[in-house]
Amino acid sequence: MNDIAARLHSATEQLCQPGAPFEIETRQCGDTELRFYKNAPNTLRALLEPGRGFGPQEFLVYQDQRLSFDDFFARADALAHYLVSELSINKGDRIAIAMRNNPEWMIAYYAIVSIGAVVVPLNSWGSADELAYGLGDAMAKWVVCDQARYDTITAAPSELACQVILVGATGSAECLSFDAIINAHLGAAMPEVDCESDDIAQIMYTSGTTGRPKGAVSSHGNICQAIFSFEFHGTCSAMANPEAIRKMFSTGFAPCTLLSVPLFHVSGCYAAFLLNLRAGRKTVMMYKWSAEDALALIEKERVTIFSAVPSMVVDLLRHPKFKATDTTSLFSIGGGGTACPPSFKSTISENLGDAYVGTGYGMTETNAICASCTGDAYFYKPKSAGTLSPLVEWQTRSPEGATLPKGEVGEIWLKSACNITAYWNKPEATAENFAHGWMATGDIGYLDDENFVFLVDRAKDLIIRGGENIYPAEIEACLSQHAAIADSAIIAVPDERLGETPGAVIRIRDGATLSETDVKDYLADKLAAFKQPSHVWFVEEELPRNATGKVLKRDLVQRFVK
Repeated sequence: MNDIAARLHSATEQLCQPGAPFEIETRQCGDTELRFYKNAPNTLRALLEPGRGFGPQEFLVYQDQRLSFDDFFARADALAHYLVSELSINKGDRIAIAMRNNPEWMIAYYAIVSIGAVVVPLNSWGSADELAYGLGDAMAKWVVCDQARYDTITAAPSELACQVILVGATGSAECLSFDAIINAHLGAAMPEVDCESDDIAQIMYTSGTTGRPKGAVSSHGNICQAIFSFEFHGTCSAMANPEAIRKMFSTGFAPCTLLSVPLFHVSGCYAAFLLNLRAGRKTVMMYKWSAEDALALIEKERVTIFSAVPSMVVDLLRHPKFKATDTTSLFSIGGGGTACPPSFKSTISENLGDAYVGTGYGMTETNAICASCTGDAYFYKPKSAGTLSPLVEWQTRSPEGATLPKGEVGEIWLKSACNITAYWNKPEATAENFAHGWMATGDIGYLDDENFVFLVDRAKDLIIRGGENIYPAEIEACLSQHAAIADSAIIAVPDERLGETPGAVIRIRDGATLSETDVKDYLADKLAAFKQPSHVWFVEEELPRNATGKVLKRDLVQRFVK
């Protein structure tokens, strides 16, 4: 066993033994046994309560706003009080959030989960139809949104079934004002609500192969175990990389995270927002990504931690102003949400050689938990996603369902207390992907003899553009409704900066005419901008298919991409 692998193994044993902070215990859950962190709280409210102890310390910097921990909790308490006392929100009621990154997103999230309601974070990049679908499918009673999302939602053909709390507005007959609610109820206490570990806390939508998003249902216990898993990986890696940690402390800079990824994803919500709120760390949040703005914030706020999709990290380090910017505080660099291209490692080595680098593997359905790879482990096996969380049990299975030995490539199945409980309102999808505690990821990979995870391929059709999941079936469904299109297939096109983008292969109906511009114009108001095809190819012949009628996309990739 390599030295870093041995150090990680030793640290794990110390941290998880009886009486240790991350002691593991096994519990019976239905027809299976799962591993749990014994000391993890049972509810999100209890998990985040330690944040109140940091009082006047600065928690959040956003544009020209600065909030202390006291400021944040006072606003969240005010909103929670109003939701219960004035709107009669009950345990289990769904409340959606639809807006870009801003403090009100965080305040709403904490208030909603603290009163036993179910938070429904929606993708703020979505089209009117996509946002309306999420609100309707979740049966949300209320949505907290900004003006841009409100304008988008109300533009949808279907009538808005839920009521609106609008951020940054004075309110009207159609909407309540978020600011007015907070100002009127500052000083109110957080209501007491009975909540249990198994109660639903969140429905987070993830794209599905049916062309419509699926609501990933997480309990309070799922998310609490996930946050504890993040803390375990951080502690374990620190113990296994003592020299790097000593260097970090010697700089004298207090921990400070630059949050540049969306809060409506597990990476932004958990790894930045919830972890920092619980641990008393400062967060500098961006409304949207700009490498130049990020550099200015790193210098001004003395940011020490930056974790984003690899394309954003590369954009930052390759920016013309990088070398002229004071980035001496920047210590920890992370890449996740999509596969790290070779340029990720080389660009970091060239521009920030002493960085504490990390990556990992997780998904919405696992609440971001599976494997982590940081420090010496990353440079030992840079193509790996890291070592497994102590909570995670791993299997690779053959197409016939047989469990494969270590080192053999197969579909990845995971068993963990962090896994979601179900897909909302989709019993068939739940039954297809979950069985006896195990979950099918749809990803292809293997576990090596040192328990490092390697991903060989992803779910057959999934395209990840700069950290955003795109399922071809959704785009293909839209194209199928065009009168001039007889058939279509969406394939992944490699992209140096974004990782990959969708490309469309289209067969036009006999006698019809169609251009690339026609296709893009047709899709413009039907799909979010990040889902739009970057390339369009036309063919006259039938698309290649196998015996069961499925399009052979590998043949299309070979022809048009390679």
